[in-house]
Amino acid sequence: MEHTESHPFDGKAFVRHLTTSPGVYRYFDGEGELLYVGKAANLKKRVSNYFLKPPMDPRIASMVSQIDRAEVTLTRTAGEALLLESQLIKSLKPRYNIVLRDDKSYPYIYLSGGEDYPRLAFHRGAKSGIGRYFGPYPSTFAVRESLGLMQKLFKVRQCEDSYFRNRSRPCLQHQIGRCSAPCVKLIEVDDYRNDVRHAEMFLEGRSSAVIDELATSMEQASAALHFERAAALRDQVAALRKIQAQHFVQGASADMDVVACCMEGGMACVSVLFFRNGVSLGSRDFFPRLPTDASVSDVMEQFLAQYYLERQVPRELVLSDPVEDAEVLTSVLSEHAGYAVALKTSVRGDRARFLEMAQRNASAALTSRLASRHTLLARFDDLQKVLELDETPRRIECFDISHTRGEATVASCVVFGPEGPEKSHYRRFNIAGITPGDDYAAMHQALTRRFKKVVEGGAKPDILLIDGGTGQVGQAVDVLRDLGVAGIRVVGVAKGPGRRAGEETLVLAESGRTLHPGTSSPALHLVAAVRDEAHRFAISGHRRRREAARERSTLEDVAGVGARRRAALLKAFGGLAGVEAAGVEELMSVKGIDRGLAERIYAMLHP
Repeated sequence: MEHTESHPFDGKAFVRHLTTSPGVYRYFDGEGELLYVGKAANLKKRVSNYFLKPPMDPRIASMVSQIDRAEVTLTRTAGEALLLESQLIKSLKPRYNIVLRDDKSYPYIYLSGGEDYPRLAFHRGAKSGIGRYFGPYPSTFAVRESLGLMQKLFKVRQCEDSYFRNRSRPCLQHQIGRCSAPCVKLIEVDDYRNDVRHAEMFLEGRSSAVIDELATSMEQASAALHFERAAALRDQVAALRKIQAQHFVQGASADMDVVACCMEGGMACVSVLFFRNGVSLGSRDFFPRLPTDASVSDVMEQFLAQYYLERQVPRELVLSDPVEDAEVLTSVLSEHAGYAVALKTSVRGDRARFLEMAQRNASAALTSRLASRHTLLARFDDLQKVLELDETPRRIECFDISHTRGEATVASCVVFGPEGPEKSHYRRFNIAGITPGDDYAAMHQALTRRFKKVVEGGAKPDILLIDGGTGQVGQAVDVLRDLGVAGIRVVGVAKGPGRRAGEETLVLAESGRTLHPGTSSPALHLVAAVRDEAHRFAISGHRRRREAARERSTLEDVAGVGARRRAALLKAFGGLAGVEAAGVEELMSVKGIDRGLAERIYAMLHP
């Protein structure tokens, strides 16, 4: 009997030729898949632990048994190794590393600059505009709440520039006392700039200084017998004191994040409390992907590196657990921030209270996540029984079609696993070249484009859900047969009588049978959730495509209006509806639009 070597990699020989320099090492399996990325201040010493010092814990032993080759990258310092390791883990997501799943950018408050009447606005994304950005805030809610306070306290405008430039009378925000109406010059530029300066000071955490200034102005107005002005300032000071009492956190005068980690049942939650200038900005919970047998210290170290090396770092990080390479991490974070960053684990007083709060948050969030995970796993197990599968499915894909009378047809593909929706694998397909309204042709095109990727080696679902009955299911069967893709269970989800939820019919492609699991079936709850998500994802894509098409089509028919002028018009008037409402003189106010062109645009939009 021929014997195949299951572990051809000679780790001891590899270690013998390693340098003692700092660097990053990577392990790959026999198929070239990256298993693990690690850093080391001394590569020879660190890597030798994997091959020269058994026994190892189960996670490491499992990984070592799969290593087929190893690679190293030398760095000048241990700090550079930590940076490179963090970047590789974030981009490559190795199987045995702790990976922070945090794809969203964080929201900021944006204060525009370079204009007489600056605006405050919600901002997410690249900070490329002229002005200042305050944050990051842990959630959209925190930003919206702060912007609401700005309106009540300082009445700084928050409207879009296109809306602001085209006002002829004050809007509702002025009428309810939340804007000083700079659009129609009801406030002088200097007075408005003073309000903006106070708002800026408040966002910097200098609310006490704002109160002192306003109190002085109130006394001066009272002495000058300007009693209405004094009363308005008095009310503003009272509102500021009330908000300061609600939002100022005693003991958190420094910029500080409090980070706590809780682990249970093979999952971890990292909860972060954010404090800036003595103001609590709220909290956020993270659930990193864990390899087997990861420790709390491992999770904490990887979280700090992956999270803070891409964001603004506060001057102080209070941690629930120590990290192994604290000195290196402190040095790298300080260099990244441009000022000294302190990592603290032994704290007393108010910081100990904040840390206890973060630990309670982490524990509660993890308990909730585990409960929902157990519910989801129970639904997957029940689906296995209902569909009579040999094992529990690991990947479900669902397709849906959305259009309006055949216009701007979009197909969606959503993916669910035992952990829930896998949004990084979602896909939309813009459908073209079919008879408008032909759902069968649209489904056929979308499935063909998706499963060609499977033929090329892409991920293959265990179950393919199709939103529809026998006709749509037939399209899926034809596509899989034509492409030679086997081993996928195709199931149609047909709406029940009266389209009532819980009465859906499952159409099995293989046997042609129909199943009616009923409203109490966990399997049907899962199928319905996946189908509804596919429906939502398709509709949102269709609406965007339809709106973009409608905004393009009419203006593109006007001779002399190219892409640049079209973009300028839409930006100036806030969309096609604003362009349609504009007169010839208003259209001429846009750069590049003369009277002749403005008249042609107006005539095209008002046949």
